[in-house]
Amino acid sequence: MNIKLLFTFSAVLSTSAANIYAATYTMPSNGDTVVTEYTDDVPLSRSEKDETLLDVARRYSLGQTEILRLNPDLDRWNIKKGEIVRLSNKRILPDSPHNGITLNISEYRMYHYSPATGQVMSYAHGVGRQDWKTPLGQTSVAKKVKNPSWHPPESIRREHAAMGDPLPETVLPGPHNPLGAHALYLNLPGEYRIHGTDIDKIFGIGMQITHGCVRMYPEDIEELYNTVEVGTPVYIVKQPIKVGWLDNILYIEAHPDLEGEEMSPADRYAVATSLIQKANNQVMPEINQAALAEALKNLTGDPVPLFERIPMPVEESMPVNPSDSVNVIPPSTPTSQPIPMELKPPVHKAIPAGATVKKGAYPANNYYSPSAVGSGAN
Repeated sequence: MNIKLLFTFSAVLSTSAANIYAATYTMPSNGDTVVTEYTDDVPLSRSEKDETLLDVARRYSLGQTEILRLNPDLDRWNIKKGEIVRLSNKRILPDSPHNGITLNISEYRMYHYSPATGQVMSYAHGVGRQDWKTPLGQTSVAKKVKNPSWHPPESIRREHAAMGDPLPETVLPGPHNPLGAHALYLNLPGEYRIHGTDIDKIFGIGMQITHGCVRMYPEDIEELYNTVEVGTPVYIVKQPIKVGWLDNILYIEAHPDLEGEEMSPADRYAVATSLIQKANNQVMPEINQAALAEALKNLTGDPVPLFERIPMPVEESMPVNPSDSVNVIPPSTPTSQPIPMELKPPVHKAIPAGATVKKGAYPANNYYSPSAVGSGAN
């Protein structure tokens, strides 16, 4: 039985180019770990004015690295009015507990789980540079500070002085404070925070650019600040490759390596196949090897379908005796029998002229190690 997956480019509608849209997903109720924001597989946005690609990224809570991967043929500094920009849609949730906050530094992305609403909010963020790595591990929100002052560590002051940009001992709240207007302090040594940004570095979101802290768009950190309590668990993981299920289809999502941590193609394939086997009850299914090779080569960060399983139907047993009621046998574990998947390139739907297009693993136990801590600050 051949299943032909046909992806269509179609418009996802929004109300105004000035609006900000944080990514909101409904958690699957059946244990799946792939979430979808829009009904369209490939959502698009039409710019309502001349702007930069980074303006579009901020409007949809996407980071610079991600928006560039999605739109490799567009000029990041020159998006004309009416130009079509591709957005993200599906995401595979990191392999971490689905409560509190998970930061996957490999995809420059945060996931905030809300069990009360059954939703997960996802935000772009910046992470530590190669020489100022963001530490991995499990921690928690130690305190919340609005309009924080910044006291740059001596190491950062020396770095800035060497570049001819001396820093004061204290940077007071304001538009040029690197911490922005809101900060969540983490229960880690070294003053690590999840915080906003100053107006001069706002387009560094979604890049490996900080001194170890996690930097967010001002509107995103404000929303997170207002919804997160002190004591909320925070999991910091590094998972450039993720695998997950959605409606009995197994997907893989592969991201580029962080600077200084490049994997060889062989190592990347080994990580991917290990995660695929883990996701399929330790049985390696007959996946679409061509699709896997493309995903690991292109590293777009888009989930790619690899395999479809046939779920076993719910069966019924006969009563043991006349006084017994019919016993319903719980659903069996889905079989690993593959349905060959013939992948086809996306098909573009024509957008009428003048139309308004709107907005419609590494294993997770890479935990914090004191030896990996620097003096993160911003």
